[in-house]
Amino acid sequence: MVHELQIRVLPNIAASTATIKDYVAKEKGFDARTIKEVRVLKRSIDARQRTIFVNLSLRVFVNEMPDDMPFHKTDYPDVSNGQRAVVVGEGPAGLFAALKLIELGIRPIVVERGKDVRNRKTDLARITKTHKVETDSNYCFGEGGAGAYSDGKLYTRSKKRGNVEKILNVFCQHGASENILSDAHPHIGTDKLPRVIENMRNTIIGCGGEVHHQTRMTSLIINGDTVEGIETVDTETGLEKSFRGPVILATGHSARDVYQYLHSSNVDMEAKGIAVGVRLEHPSRLIDQIQYHNKEGRGKYLPAAEYSFVTQVDGRGVYSFCMCPGGFVIPAATGPEQIVVNGMSPSNRNGQWSNSGMVVELRPEDIDGDPVMKMLEWQKRVERDCWMQGNMRQTAPAQRMCDFVNGKLSYDLPKTSYAPGLISSPLHFWLPSHVSHRLREGFKDFGRKSRGFLTNEAVVIAVETRTSSPIRILRDTERLMHVRLHGLFPCGEGAGYAGGIVSAGVDGERCAEMCAEYLVSRR
Repeated sequence: MVHELQIRVLPNIAASTATIKDYVAKEKGFDARTIKEVRVLKRSIDARQRTIFVNLSLRVFVNEMPDDMPFHKTDYPDVSNGQRAVVVGEGPAGLFAALKLIELGIRPIVVERGKDVRNRKTDLARITKTHKVETDSNYCFGEGGAGAYSDGKLYTRSKKRGNVEKILNVFCQHGASENILSDAHPHIGTDKLPRVIENMRNTIIGCGGEVHHQTRMTSLIINGDTVEGIETVDTETGLEKSFRGPVILATGHSARDVYQYLHSSNVDMEAKGIAVGVRLEHPSRLIDQIQYHNKEGRGKYLPAAEYSFVTQVDGRGVYSFCMCPGGFVIPAATGPEQIVVNGMSPSNRNGQWSNSGMVVELRPEDIDGDPVMKMLEWQKRVERDCWMQGNMRQTAPAQRMCDFVNGKLSYDLPKTSYAPGLISSPLHFWLPSHVSHRLREGFKDFGRKSRGFLTNEAVVIAVETRTSSPIRILRDTERLMHVRLHGLFPCGEGAGYAGGIVSAGVDGERCAEMCAEYLVSRR
C-alpha cells in the first residue's frame, strides 16, 4: 500500500531517510519492517520561529516496492537521418533546445564559442593567477554557459510548473541528485553540474547530433527574410565553416559581439531593463545566526542559511539576487578592461562565506543613448570604471558594508572568498549615484528587517552587472520566431526571455517545439 503523508519535524529527524522512516513508523503506527521505501516529494525549512522545523511531503511504500523510478525518463531516439536545426550556444537554453529537438526527431547541430566544460577550468584558474580573461572561455562562455561554474541554482518563479518539472527530471536523468525534485530551492552545485552537462552533451552526440566547441558564430546566413543557417570560425585554427538549418539563437546575456552584429544587420531588437549593483559577502556563520535565530548558527542538521530581501527606493526595486550560501564570489568578466563579479556555491555549501547580488532595478528610460544599445553601453562603462578602480587588474574594488552606507572609505577589508583579491575603494563615491544611493537606502531597510545584517563584518564588492540581458531580440509571442526573419528563434537569457538555468531550459524546449513546427511547415 502507498501512503501520501505530510509531516513537520525537527531537522535531526529530517536529516536522513532512516530517521524519517523511524518517525513515520512510530507516529503512524506502522511496523518499521513493512516500510519498504520512503520518498521525499517536497522539502522546505520553516525558520520563522526560534525552533526550526522541516516540512516534508512523503510517499511511503508499505509491504510493496515502488515499480517506478524517482524521476521520469525521457526517450531520446536516433536522429542521425533527421532534418537539421542549428543551435547557437551550449548553455542551458541551448542544451535543452538540442535535447528537445532530438525528442521531436530533429538532428541538432550545436555550436559553442567556448571550450568543453572540463577544459574551461584551466582558463578560469588563469584569471586568478594572471588577471587575464580569455574572451571565448571564461565564467560566462563555454559549454554549460554562465550557470556551469556559477552555482547551479534551479529555483525559478516560472508558472509553467509542468515544464519546470520536466527540466528537473532531465537533469536527474543525466546524473543530478534526486534531491532537486523535492527541495524548495533546488541546487545542483558548481562541483557537480559539469558532469551533468557532459552527460547531456553525450546524449546529444549519441543520438546523432553534433556539438562543435571553440566555434564562434560570425554571421547569420540570410536569404531575403529567411535565416538559412550560420557562418562560423574555429577559434583555434581560424577555419571558417557554414552550418545550414533554422537557427535557435541561445548565445547568453554576455555575447556582446552578437548584439553588435545583429544591430549592424538591422535585426529588430530593443533595449531591456536590467538590475545592477554589487556582491555582498558575509561570514556564513553570521547569516546562519541571523536566519536561524541562534547564536550557535545552523548546527549539525541544517544547511547554510539563505536570505531574500526586496524593497523600493525612489520608485525602483532594490533586492537580493542569486544568493549563494556557503559560496564564493567569482570574477565573471568576459573581456579586457572589465571587472564583473558573480557568485557560486558547491553542492555541500560549506564555505565560510555567504554572498548575494544586491542590485537596483534599471529601466531603459533611466538611461540616455541609442534606443537599442544604450543599456549595453552603460553596462560597459560601469564595468570599465570598476576595472580602473581595481588597479586595472581583476582585484575588485570593495568597501565594508557600514562604511558604504555611511559614505566612509574602508581602511582595511575583511578576508574574502574572491580569489583575485580586493582593493579598498569608495564605492559610494564612484558608482552611479542612482545605483549607490538606492543600495545604501536598501541596506538600511534590510538591516532594520534583519537585526545584525547591516554590519562592517560584511563587504560590498563591485560590480554586479550581468544579471540579465540588456537587450531583447524581438520575437512573435506565439511562434517564438523573430518578428521579421523566418527560421530565427531568439532563445533564453541572451534573447531577453529567461532568467536563470531552469527558465532558460524551459525557453529552450519551447523554441525547439516551434522550430520543429517550422520545419514541418516547410516540407
